Amino acid sequence: MIEIAPGLWRWTAPHPDWKPNAPAGSAGDWGRDVGSVLYETVGAAVFFDPLLPPDPDPFWEWADERVAGRPVAVLTTVRWHRRSRSALVERYGASVSRAKKSLPRGVESFVVRGAGETIFWLPERRALIPGDRIIGAPGGEVRLCPESWLPAGITQTELRSHLRPFLDLPIERILVSHGDPVLLNGAAVLARALTGG
Repeated sequence: MIEIAPGLWRWTAPHPDWKPNAPAGSAGDWGRDVGSVLYETVGAAVFFDPLLPPDPDPFWEWADERVAGRPVAVLTTVRWHRRSRSALVERYGASVSRAKKSLPRGVESFVVRGAGETIFWLPERRALIPGDRIIGAPGGEVRLCPESWLPAGITQTELRSHLRPFLDLPIERILVSHGDPVLLNGAAVLARALTGG
């Protein structure tokens, strides 16, 4: 577990459905380890796309200390990122609603129409939390997901258009599920991904 900013944590765990040697650009073209996020606020502990590690005991010890009796919310960016959601619900009685009125204070959500994804924004930490539509790229960059990952009826060009409004946010960090997170100059990194330059 790495504390990226006060109360903002990220960890990785191997995805149980990962297959080696997937063809480039295919639906299975992603790295074995995927990222999850915990955001501690005064009033809640908020987990994003949590995936338990293979040996969960050290994770639970760490998470119990972070939760410290606060209400817990488990938020998912895409439906297949519900991975370990039920384990956290069982342990903490967590809420799982992504409805704007149900979100913990300090967490905002943006539905990416047609892309099957909700992207979360943490204004106090200037952190964007995408699911599968924005992924890590070499050299501390991000890129759009392969076209094969997109639902029917949306292209990468349309996705790029749907993501442009995020450039209005003062993004410092992009905490991707796939690949390395961006920890500095997130707005500029995202702009390069959306403009191709």
